[in-house]
Amino acid sequence: MYQYDQYDQTIVDERVEQYRDQVRRRLSGELSEEEFRPLRLQNGLYMQRHAYMHRIAVPYGNLRSDQLRMLARIAREHDRGYGHFTTRTNIQYNWIKLEETPEILAKLASVQMHAIQTSGNDIRNTTADQFAGVAPDEIVDPRPWAEILRQWSTFHPEFSWLPRKFKIAVCGSKEDRIAVQIHDLGVYLDRDANGEVVASILAGGGLGRTPIVGKIIKRGLPWQHLLTYCEAVLRVYNRFGRRDNMFKARIKILVKALTPAKFAEQVEEEWQHLKDGPSTLTQAELDRVSQYFVPPAYEKLADTDASYEKHLLENRGFARWVERNVRTHRVAGYASVTLSLKFPGVAPGDATDKQMEAVADWADEYSFGEIRVSHEQNLILADVKKRDLFAVWEKAKAARFATPTIGLLTDIIACPGGDFCSLANAKSIPIALAIQDRFDDLDYVYDLGDLSLNISGCINSCGHHHVANIGILGVDKDGAEWYQVSLGGEQGMGARLGRVIGPSFSAEEMPDVVQRIIDTFVENRIDGERFSDTFDRIGIAPFKARVYASQQPAHA
Repeated sequence: MYQYDQYDQTIVDERVEQYRDQVRRRLSGELSEEEFRPLRLQNGLYMQRHAYMHRIAVPYGNLRSDQLRMLARIAREHDRGYGHFTTRTNIQYNWIKLEETPEILAKLASVQMHAIQTSGNDIRNTTADQFAGVAPDEIVDPRPWAEILRQWSTFHPEFSWLPRKFKIAVCGSKEDRIAVQIHDLGVYLDRDANGEVVASILAGGGLGRTPIVGKIIKRGLPWQHLLTYCEAVLRVYNRFGRRDNMFKARIKILVKALTPAKFAEQVEEEWQHLKDGPSTLTQAELDRVSQYFVPPAYEKLADTDASYEKHLLENRGFARWVERNVRTHRVAGYASVTLSLKFPGVAPGDATDKQMEAVADWADEYSFGEIRVSHEQNLILADVKKRDLFAVWEKAKAARFATPTIGLLTDIIACPGGDFCSLANAKSIPIALAIQDRFDDLDYVYDLGDLSLNISGCINSCGHHHVANIGILGVDKDGAEWYQVSLGGEQGMGARLGRVIGPSFSAEEMPDVVQRIIDTFVENRIDGERFSDTFDRIGIAPFKARVYASQQPAHA
């Protein structure tokens, strides 16, 4: 993992002291809330319904064990004993006191972490594959490139006041596991015929009020030009993006208005002023960053392990967990483990201080002291020996981290919703818990196969409902909470947006609505099809007819 040098640490430490003085002036009344608002947002601090929420950056989802222990300590000492992992691989604390936030940032700085640019109209946390460096389908490890983009974008003076927030994702595998196509700017890494790293650049993706799948605007970009080309994209957006209407300020609106082809022409023209300039990457710079992402000291192991195989045969619960929560590793004798943060009675993505400390301990014992965060709001131990999988499973089960449902219906993605967020129209967490409670039969959920269900409490789509097989959006109807349902969304290389099935539903109706959707799928499924395959084959009409057959919704 990347380690701060003296410049990184100095910048973060000085930012803490700068912010400490800003908080002092706010508490003394020297700064009004209007004056303080942009300052706190630049440090990841939001005012929510009940308290301040503090969002902490987890660059490309990578954590050291000492960092996770610090996050646990902050949860215990400054929150209510838990944190919430988000779809941008960050962590949020929902019950923060303003006067304690400088101390939180100081504690983060002591383990090379910060909250810089986790909010505001700037370049947010860059995300990457949670299985980077270990996935068998990986072509290029995206982490050095994500780190280069992080360093370039942090405090970039030209892009500190963009028309709107800006999100970047980097993928270097055949499978897109981080939803690149719904980002403002996406990077697909590949190798050309000579084995050199090249990039395809996407622009104009995003969800929210106007969901759009991003389009490729540049193919075969040599790696040396990654920063200069991205800078050209940002310059065009910064110059021509809407600033008169925040709902039309994202880059996706600009790309759509110009058309992707015209936008690409403008970027290409701007790039000619930057190409081969000071931001051109050199081999020395790439080597400097890449040295922090070399493979750990793997043991030379056989690909099979007798004790592991024995446990698979004798323990059905362990075998099921392995099938859903354990992924193949590129190194023989190792595997990657996803620890589920989706268990009954707990908001998706939440983890207690004790759970975080337990995971940090497991990382030290079994996975080279490293933890990953996925945009599905789960935690990953990327480098576990197969012979240790049974021990990890037993410990995860005791800590309620072993729900064997990764990729299944109850592996729900959900934002905090109206329980916390001041922007939300409706609650997300109670709906997620009600659906999990309805579908508590693991055998039944397991038989359904891969099926995504995402929930957002408002049109900002922090729960990525647009790209779920079943998407649920909280809407306000005359002051009451209602829920709109969409079907057929997909993320990944073939990303697409779901289609709204019709009028919205009350919270009480939602478990029955999802049940009817699932019943329709099961009745029409052929030969073990995935939900998305059945939906493509039969269309939306049978689902709609079944859902609305027994009622006349009162709200459109």
